[in-house]
Amino acid sequence: MKSFSLLEINEVLKGVISGSTSKIITAPEQLSMATDSEISIIGNKKYEKQWATSKACAAIVNENISIEPGENRAFIKVKDADLAMSLILEMFAPAPPIFQVDIHPTAVIDASAIIGQGAKIGAGCYIGPKVTLGENTIIYPNVTILDETTIGKNTVIWSGAVVRERCHIGNDCIIHPNATIGADGFGFRPCAQRGLVKIPQIGNVVIGNNVEIGANSNVDRGKFSSTVVGDGCKIDNLVQIGHNSQLGKFCIMAGHSGLAGSVTLGNGVIIGGSASIKDHLTLGDGVMVGAGSGVAADVEAGKTVLGYPAVDARDALKQWAAIKRLIK
Repeated sequence: MKSFSLLEINEVLKGVISGSTSKIITAPEQLSMATDSEISIIGNKKYEKQWATSKACAAIVNENISIEPGENRAFIKVKDADLAMSLILEMFAPAPPIFQVDIHPTAVIDASAIIGQGAKIGAGCYIGPKVTLGENTIIYPNVTILDETTIGKNTVIWSGAVVRERCHIGNDCIIHPNATIGADGFGFRPCAQRGLVKIPQIGNVVIGNNVEIGANSNVDRGKFSSTVVGDGCKIDNLVQIGHNSQLGKFCIMAGHSGLAGSVTLGNGVIIGGSASIKDHLTLGDGVMVGAGSGVAADVEAGKTVLGYPAVDARDALKQWAAIKRLIK
């Protein structure tokens, strides 16, 4: 089991220590559950009152904290406690699952596939014709990667994920379990003779570098060209990205949210959980969409929208206040 002294932790954080503790720190934990050998976090002033009842021997705190640590307890003061805690979690993180061999003998790998140096492929994987895997890529058991797909360096694809044909994933990405990259876009048209006619989806998906796609999420292939997920985007679990959508850099989509087809997101767009975006809309740089909202019109850069249908956040709050007064 890993353990560190307060000084060893601060060597990584490079913060300012307030107080002291003789305890050796054995794990990070939330304030309410921490034991006297664990370190916690106070990332917001509203949690300061919980310190008095917490058993944690130390905490990572923001520089503006207004309380003292107390006897045999310590704070490490930093500019951003949440970012600092991410470093501590890395320190205590257990090793990832072990590969006994780099390429498991039960993996099916087409002879035309190119496997980069240091790549690992788990049991039961299928790597199709003309697939390229970059250096140090890790493919966990039971992953399917179909024809002519390329995967960049240092990318990790977890068990059950499917990457369909001709899709491209960049460097340093994480694809979580059972995500699907490149399924057919949802394209059908009514026909008097044939009922609902399927529209062929002949495009692909292009995912940039340092992108994370959550478990059971789907990025559909384009009807004509590419569905694009830009560098640094973070996609939560159970998210739907429709065909031909274009995500700029560093967008965030929380769980159960979805984009219909041909949606364009600028850079740094944040979409809250269970929000839905109508097809063929454009959300400008820095737009924020509140959880559960339904966006039915374009949104200018920098705006925050709420509600169903979504409107400017200030207007939505006024509407909700008016409704509350009406029902009193």
